[in-house]
Amino acid sequence: MFPLPLLSLLFISNPGLEPPAEKKKKEVETDSQRAERAKSKYDMIFSRGDLLEVPRTLFIHFGIYLGGGRVAHFIPDIMPVISSDQYQIKQMVTNTRLLLGVLAKCGSVRMDSVEDFAYGADIRINPMDKVLSHIVLKGEEVARRAEKLQGDVSYSLLWYNCEHFVMYCRYGTVMSFQTFQFCKTMRKLLLSRRVAKAAAVLAVCLLLYLQTVSVYFALLAVLLPFLIWMAS
Repeated sequence: MFPLPLLSLLFISNPGLEPPAEKKKKEVETDSQRAERAKSKYDMIFSRGDLLEVPRTLFIHFGIYLGGGRVAHFIPDIMPVISSDQYQIKQMVTNTRLLLGVLAKCGSVRMDSVEDFAYGADIRINPMDKVLSHIVLKGEEVARRAEKLQGDVSYSLLWYNCEHFVMYCRYGTVMSFQTFQFCKTMRKLLLSRRVAKAAAVLAVCLLLYLQTVSVYFALLAVLLPFLIWMAS
């Protein structure tokens, strides 16, 4: 007759030794729970259709919150032009890809995580609702517009950028305050009386340097400063 301690060793399994399948199942459940916690964290801060912004070095980047920790945003990207590998295209857009996309005027509306959208910067809810007189669309309609526009789109730093995209999604109008402010600043710098005087002096110096006076150069020397003076 076997002693009772020996029977317990034979028939009672060790709780520390779990089948690999059960252990893997627990790991999967843990990852799923972690993802759910991340989603609920952002869903408690932002609502579906919110207009988000993150400060960058020289500008502000905009996006539309879709819920579940995802953001739709329009960003310049060279990768869709040079590669058809969807895995590489879906990776986070680096500064190099972004800069080359600006130069090539190509971009895409992407669905990225909040972390990838922020790129290490602080995320804020844009307060444009309080400034504009346009009617704000409902959050679900805003998010659906952003999702519908997903894909490759021609990019223009001045005429169609990330702010144009979110303004259309949330207000139904295509405009950019950053572009307007940039053009206004450039107009003040270039179309001023000081620039007109400098252009006139430069034109006279150029004529003296060439030591020739033709109708073409004379008109250019007079017309260019005159136009800048009148536009200032």
